Amino acid sequence: MNGSETRRDAPVIGITSYLEQARTGVWDVRASFLPEVYLDGVTDAGGIAVVLPPQPVDAQIARRIVSTLDGLILSGGADVDPARYGQDAHERTGAPRTDRDAFESALLDAVIETGLPFLGICRGAQMLNVELGGTLIQHLPDVVGDERYQLGDGVFNPIDVEVAEGTRIAEVLGDRGARAHLYHHQAIGELGDGLEVTSRTSDGVIEAIELPSAPFCIAVQWHPEENRDDRRLFEGLVRAARERRRARAAPSASDHAPHSAPGEEHP
Repeated sequence: MNGSETRRDAPVIGITSYLEQARTGVWDVRASFLPEVYLDGVTDAGGIAVVLPPQPVDAQIARRIVSTLDGLILSGGADVDPARYGQDAHERTGAPRTDRDAFESALLDAVIETGLPFLGICRGAQMLNVELGGTLIQHLPDVVGDERYQLGDGVFNPIDVEVAEGTRIAEVLGDRGARAHLYHHQAIGELGDGLEVTSRTSDGVIEAIELPSAPFCIAVQWHPEENRDDRRLFEGLVRAARERRRARAAPSASDHAPHSAPGEEHP
């Protein structure tokens, strides 16, 4: 298969984004914003990246969006509204972004319903957990005693993580674990329904979860987009998305069945 054929077969991966105040030239406006490293992660792995900004959505619209995609990434970003998991806000929890929470919640429901390949990154892992009834630790330093999970000033803290054998993420990573770039002051608390913990740090902080009942549903607290030398998670998502795309495009047996004449039935 040549390069152009491979590109034509490339799966379309949606990536959720922020709505932020942004300045460029003479403009100072609210705009959809997503760091380029997310796009690079998808395209380096052979996918086509499509940015999805928060917008008004219901279950039907979410299903329409998902139906146009071969895979979905929920990107990192602001804290999930604690009201979604029945808690008051910690003093260090960021102001709620209810537009993004609602948008990603609807997309997640559609993803789980349809089996669309899914990768959650940092906030994306937290959204998956909350959507399935779990809770979050709102400020990790209260638990671990320091700021090592989020050093601040945009500095990622790389650590080595191991993943549980026999899991989908272990299959994707080749049972070798990963160099995880950490930048999260919150973490997964009580686990959501049906989820499985697939990685913890030495002090017990959950770093990866997955939904075993789904074809491909992996979420990590770290930022794989920041590691240009390791695209395995993006490659795993793109591979699953391509397989799904091909399976949906393949003709079914009924497409080849002979047509009956009026009044006739096949034996």
